[in-house]
Amino acid sequence: MTWRFALMIDPAPADAADTDFTGSFARVDATAPALSVGELSTQRGDGVFESIGVIDGHAQEVTPHLERLAHSARLCDLPAPQPEQWRQAIALAAADCPPGEAVIKLILSRGVEKGPTPTAWVTAAPASDFSAARVDGVRVVTLDRGLDSGAAERAPWLLLGAKTLSYAVNMAALREAHRRGADDAIFVTSDGFVLEAPTASLILRIDGRFVTPAPTGGILHGTTQLSVYEHLAARARRPAMR
Repeated sequence: MTWRFALMIDPAPADAADTDFTGSFARVDATAPALSVGELSTQRGDGVFESIGVIDGHAQEVTPHLERLAHSARLCDLPAPQPEQWRQAIALAAADCPPGEAVIKLILSRGVEKGPTPTAWVTAAPASDFSAARVDGVRVVTLDRGLDSGAAERAPWLLLGAKTLSYAVNMAALREAHRRGADDAIFVTSDGFVLEAPTASLILRIDGRFVTPAPTGGILHGTTQLSVYEHLAARARRPAMR
């Protein structure tokens, strides 16, 4: 049977001075009902999330993910997450993941209409199998995002730089890519600038240089993207092997 589990979180204020948040977590059956029917994450997609890769119990790039969760929450006018509380929830979830690859999701929702606090939880489940893509690569098509490169600055209420739960457009783009015989899509602006994939960042290698779209055009600052550039910078500083 496929394993998976969830932790419900009683959100602490961002400035809470506590150092142990164990009592704010409740483990629940990931297949059992846990949310109110008035939950705005399911009714409107009104919330933000992050997905963290886990390898043999080690959660990757935790700090960048927490920073991006806080950034998304700020853009959506959600209460700022308490970083240490979420860090401890991630550690608890990662410790219970079996060997191999897994994915932890962090979800922060506005909660119920006029509710006193947001709703927050963490899930853990097996990761998708990317072995074929790693060996054979992927076929992609470009799809018009329907917005020009100045839309994010001109209309910040579109939340283009936030990782929100409203992923219907992203999933529709993947279905369209599949209809066109491709594995994935790359969004471009209506005025011709490259953005990102529906569920991934983009890095291009051009004449030995690695380039990536700036996150100023209403796209996410990819955590793996940042890690790749740190690796490339470190490799450039190492002496050549002879």
